[in-house]
Amino acid sequence: MHSENQTSVSHFILVGLHHPPQLGVPLFLAFLVIYALTVSGNGLIILTVLVDTRLHRPMYWFLCHLSFLDMTISSAIVPKMLAGFLLDSRIISFGGCVIQLFSFHFLGCTECFLYTLMAYDRFLAICKPLHYATIMTRNVCNFLAFGTWLGGTLHSLFQTSFIFRLPFCGPNRVDYFFCGFLALTCFMLILTSYGYIVAAILRIQSVDGRRNAFSTCAAHLTVVIVYYVPCTFIYLRPGSQEPLDGVVAVFYTVITPLLNPIIYTLRNKEMKAALWRLGGRKDVQPH
Repeated sequence: MHSENQTSVSHFILVGLHHPPQLGVPLFLAFLVIYALTVSGNGLIILTVLVDTRLHRPMYWFLCHLSFLDMTISSAIVPKMLAGFLLDSRIISFGGCVIQLFSFHFLGCTECFLYTLMAYDRFLAICKPLHYATIMTRNVCNFLAFGTWLGGTLHSLFQTSFIFRLPFCGPNRVDYFFCGFLALTCFMLILTSYGYIVAAILRIQSVDGRRNAFSTCAAHLTVVIVYYVPCTFIYLRPGSQEPLDGVVAVFYTVITPLLNPIIYTLRNKEMKAALWRLGGRKDVQPH
């Protein structure tokens, strides 16, 4: 375009959820409670793993990283959403939008990498149990976890820098941030890992053995489904339906970080037992 037809963009308008003005305060209170539960629930998971030496294993170290990611990705999105509900403030500066876009993609990409790493950990534990302890050492575990953060940082740096080097000339209304290709790639790797896991479980002779093997994957498989269903909904349906997009975006950025600690608490017997010990109660043996 010719320079005289361009209009520089100094701010953006975050559309967010469509709601009647009278619902602003109730929505603010509801999302404030959800945010508080998200931070406290994931913080409790991290505290439990750090305190209980029985959980000092790769699976639970990765869970600590996941809980920290859930807290930070919620903190990157929810405060601005709360301000929109209470103050009807939907404007974000150009610099603020850069920071929020970078944070969202950085944390979201890191979480995708981490889910893939956790699937690989379960693959090693079930398909190569005799070699698991020698492969997944503490140093390897830390190196792989660091790699997920580094990968998320580099991916977000490239994507954000490329986006904001483009000229912006309106409209300056932003609906939601999503990134599909990376999520799809990680999802295919997770499916591959679980293909091998299922095949290995089916080769186990005893019913109890198959049940115990699957129980070690149940929580991770559940959170992967919860995480990827919104992405699938966004990218596989035709057209755009803004109200539905809003609900999906809220589920992806607000509800999923709340559900993860609940899922790991309900679906993981070792985590439940550790929480009982943390509360000072007698350890309950799983049936």
